[in-house]
Amino acid sequence: MSGAGAPNLAVDASGLRVAVIAGSWHDEVMGGLIRGAHETIVRAGAEHTLFRVAGAFELALAAQAALTPAEHGGGGFDAAVCLGVIIRGGTPHFEYISNSVTDGLTRVQLDTGRPVGFGVLTTDDEQQALDRAGLPGSPESKGREAAEAALQSAVTVRRIRTEGPTMPLVPGAGA
Repeated sequence: MSGAGAPNLAVDASGLRVAVIAGSWHDEVMGGLIRGAHETIVRAGAEHTLFRVAGAFELALAAQAALTPAEHGGGGFDAAVCLGVIIRGGTPHFEYISNSVTDGLTRVQLDTGRPVGFGVLTTDDEQQALDRAGLPGSPESKGREAAEAALQSAVTVRRIRTEGPTMPLVPGAGA
């Protein structure tokens, strides 16, 4: 499993509003991903709302709507956690969707300046998805990891924007 050596990204996210946006394919896997994200966000002290979309391809548009500031017609959320499942089939569809979702969510994050937690499973088969869903017996919880990443990024970005330039890490450096 790729989760070996994963960092502990737990933070105090009190006051943050998080949109959890989840696809509708593969109910059992999605249930585990959503549960992992929910528990992580609650533990961090943030507020969250769950939005369901048809599938992984629709995540980027929903994330953009959630992260666009309210004064510009969006939801004004501080972060989004995007959850989905794309399982390889016998056609190139897997590659097209996987690439489009990744590129779309990256663009949303950069265009809005607000973090997107990437919890989209791209697997060869359903068992690999189950192993990453955070279900009882699953060795990994990508829903938890995506929520941790989004919350940690949101707290860090907020700190960067409020603190601005600070002293150099090494005394005498930058003089």
